[in-house]
Amino acid sequence: MPATFSGRCLVRLLLLLLCTSLSGGNPADPAMTAQDSNQTQVNSVTKVSVTGHESSGAATQELKPGNKQSIDLSEYVIVLPGVSEKNISVASPTQVDLTCKLDENSNLKNPEVTWKKGSETISHTSKTQNSWTIQVTISERSHLGSYTCFLKAEKEISATFHLHVPPIEGREKPIITYIGDTGVMVCNTEYHAKGWNWYKTNGTELASIDKLLPADKYEILSTSGSTSRLEIHRLTRADSGVYWCEAAFELGPSKAKFKFEVLSIAEPLKPFIAVVAEVAILVTTIGLYEVYSKRKAKGGGKEFDQIEQLKSGDNVTEKAK
Repeated sequence: MPATFSGRCLVRLLLLLLCTSLSGGNPADPAMTAQDSNQTQVNSVTKVSVTGHESSGAATQELKPGNKQSIDLSEYVIVLPGVSEKNISVASPTQVDLTCKLDENSNLKNPEVTWKKGSETISHTSKTQNSWTIQVTISERSHLGSYTCFLKAEKEISATFHLHVPPIEGREKPIITYIGDTGVMVCNTEYHAKGWNWYKTNGTELASIDKLLPADKYEILSTSGSTSRLEIHRLTRADSGVYWCEAAFELGPSKAKFKFEVLSIAEPLKPFIAVVAEVAILVTTIGLYEVYSKRKAKGGGKEFDQIEQLKSGDNVTEKAK
C-alpha cells in the first residue's frame, strides 16, 4: 500500500510539471480578463467636462490630465451654453480630443458647426447629434493655440480651447530687499521641466545671469524639475531690475517675471524721519509762541503799573492845589 501510494503521488507530480511546461508560465498567475482589458483602455483616456447655465460672460478654467507621463490621449469637453473657454496646459507631445457639446435642454436645434484655429478652418473628426469633436496631434509648438467651435442656428454660440505650454508661477508684486542682504526669487510649475534658466532685462534684451554676475555672486538651486530658486548675494543698488525665470518643456519655454528693488537701510526710515521732523517743527513753533506770549504778558503788566502810577501822581498834585 505505501509503495502504491508513493507511485500515484509521483505520477501526479510528473503530470503537474508537464502541464506547467506546456502552458508556458506559472499556473498561479492570473490571466487578464476582458473586463480588465476594457478598464485599461478606459484608463488611457482622460475625460474632463464642464457644464453650466448660459452666461453673458466667459469664464476661464484650467484643466490638466491627471497622469502627465502615461496618458496618450486626453479628451476635453465644453458643454454649451455655459463656460465658453478652457485653458489646457500641454508640456509634451500628445493627442487631445476637443469636443463641443450641446446641453440636453438647449433650444439650439440642428446647428451648423465650424471649427477654426485662428482663421484656419478645421474639419471635425467625429460628431453625434449634439456633439462635435476634433482630434489634435501636438508634436511641436506651432500646434498649440486657440481652437474654437462655432455653432450657428437661430443664433450663434461658440467655445474656445486655449492650448499652451504650462504657466510658471512667479510673483506679481515687486520684491523689496536691502543693500548687503541676499535676494531670493522662486519659480514653480505643476509640470516637470527639462531645465531652468534665469535672465535679467538689460536694455531691450534679456541677458543670462551667468553673463551679468560673477559666479560667487549668485546661486541657482533646482530642488526638482518643477521648482527653481535664484539667490543673489551681497546686494547692491545695481542688482535692482527685472528678472525672468524660464522653464524648458518639450514644446517650448515658459517664462515668469520678477521686479526686484534693492533699497538702502535708511530708505524705509525716510517717512518716519519726515514725520519726526514735522512734529519737531510743530513743537518748536508752539514753544516759541508760548514764550512770546508770556513775555508779552509781562511787558503789558509793567506798562499798566506805570500808567497807574502816573494817574496816582496826577491825583496827588490836584489835591495839593
